[in-house]
Amino acid sequence: MSAQSNKKTESAEATEQVKSRFVYQDDEDMDKGFDWVQVKRVGKYMRPYARQMVPIILVMMVVGAITKLLNPMLLAYAIDHAIKEKDSTQLLYIVAGMLGLYIVQWLANNYRIRYTNLIGQRVIYDLRDDLFSHVQQLSFRFFDKRPAGAILVRITNYVNSLQDLLTNGVVNLMIDCVQLIGIIAILLVYNWKLGLAIMVTVPIMFLVSTKVRLRIRRAWQVVQVRTSRINSHLNECIQGIKVTQAYAQEQANMDYFEEMNKDNHKAWNRASTLNQTFNPIIEVTGAIGYFILFLFGSYLVMRQEITVGILVAFGAYISQFWEPINRLGQMYSQMLIAMASSERIFEFIDEQPNVAERQSARPLPAIQGNIEFKGIEFEYEPGRHALKRIDLNVKAGSSIALVGHTGSGKSTIINLLCRFYDVTAGSIRIDGHDIRDVTLHSLRSQVGIVLQDTFIFSGTIRDNIRFGRLDATDEEVEAAAKAVRAHEFIVDLPQGYETEVQERGNVLSMGQRQLLSFARALLADPRVLILDEATASIDTETEVKIQEALQTLLAGRTSFIIAHRLSTIRHADEIVVLDHGEIKEQGNHEELIAKQGVYHGLIQAQYRFLQETG
Repeated sequence: MSAQSNKKTESAEATEQVKSRFVYQDDEDMDKGFDWVQVKRVGKYMRPYARQMVPIILVMMVVGAITKLLNPMLLAYAIDHAIKEKDSTQLLYIVAGMLGLYIVQWLANNYRIRYTNLIGQRVIYDLRDDLFSHVQQLSFRFFDKRPAGAILVRITNYVNSLQDLLTNGVVNLMIDCVQLIGIIAILLVYNWKLGLAIMVTVPIMFLVSTKVRLRIRRAWQVVQVRTSRINSHLNECIQGIKVTQAYAQEQANMDYFEEMNKDNHKAWNRASTLNQTFNPIIEVTGAIGYFILFLFGSYLVMRQEITVGILVAFGAYISQFWEPINRLGQMYSQMLIAMASSERIFEFIDEQPNVAERQSARPLPAIQGNIEFKGIEFEYEPGRHALKRIDLNVKAGSSIALVGHTGSGKSTIINLLCRFYDVTAGSIRIDGHDIRDVTLHSLRSQVGIVLQDTFIFSGTIRDNIRFGRLDATDEEVEAAAKAVRAHEFIVDLPQGYETEVQERGNVLSMGQRQLLSFARALLADPRVLILDEATASIDTETEVKIQEALQTLLAGRTSFIIAHRLSTIRHADEIVVLDHGEIKEQGNHEELIAKQGVYHGLIQAQYRFLQETG
């Protein structure tokens, strides 16, 4: 096999591996019928504004429809009377009347569009706000199963796809229905025979287009899925660009993106092509209607059952008749697109957090920090135990170090304490209060956490520190930074505390980001503080500088420390050694070393590693 063939094979295999990351079960479940429940749910967002604006919109709609229906009547009268009788004065009045009706119609439509846009934009605002607020409340399990891109596309693209429907579509639907009813009534009054003859084409058009509509719905749902996958892939690639470049996988990502882009292009072309099939159907049906009008209408004129003016008015009304029929077909397609989006939106809104407040939940009062883990068990997935029968009593103000191999359950204990997940069995109590019986905000506001992968928000250095307590003064922010030795590097930045940093703080070193997280935690002043590998990214020299700051940070607080460095854990009041979700040893540094057990083995392994790498 040639080198070029090998390269293609490797690229194809890499592309398949990338592709496997972007097949989501929730996006594959698309075969659902048109659900009027979704229409009602979207309608609920319009209800608060209905009383304010609907009367005005209805008046403008009726005025616009009436003025549009009156013009062909004036045209028929002009032909049958003013022109026939050669009465130029009467003809001038009729022309002026028709011009006046056009002006009134224009004004009514202008105001109607303005008010419907106002309602539509307010509804979109409320819907997006509700969706984002709800997503903020969802549990970690929700985010564990979905990539960020799939979430982003629902909050942005899917909500935007409802915009046209809400700003113009609903009102246009009502206008078209009123116009159709008015035209049918007028045609039957003018001559019921000719009116019925022309209406024969309507059921033909409806039967032919029904199957096309179903295919259109499916096609637009496929487009939504393809768009979601592209956004998910883009988000992951941008977030992981360093890893991609480090492993030279740019070509694999580009190959798969090209494949997704082609799929999306094909899906759009197919949906657009199907969408355009309505126009030929309407045009053919309209042509048949005109053919019937010409033959049968001419016959009725010769029999003097109708006048030439009425025949011309019939032609004008037929033009107006097929126009709303055409828009209704397009409106149906638009509704299918909107329903495909609303299904995805309301799936998220209907998602219930795995960790939810009980109805009887009460605020957790100011705590001292006595924590009890009693009979704790936890499974991330059924049958896969992460923790087994954990019993642990932590006194207020004491420091607990959690050590163990990767996957031993250290971070899981912290996640349960913060109620990012709920225990499978057992209970966690703070000062005697079961954390499931208190509100999430009152619990988490008294528990601070510093992670290894510190997230820095777009904004200034000062704003990132103030995120720990939004009402903190500038002096309090700077005092917190000084306490954790972050002030020195901050003042050396171009604008000091006002220096702008982008998402994830890429202009800062790992150590500097960690120092900011320490300042943020100190400013929040929690009674319980968690350090989850918080010093892992700090060099030895920097770590020496912040040991004193850590003592200040931990003083008087109940603290949990997850770390591998001996310097970070040896001074803890108690060290808990975990292995495969169970507590194997417990005691202070000297006691555990004397036991010559698991902890002693971990320390010896660390010493050997330092000697080999030092």
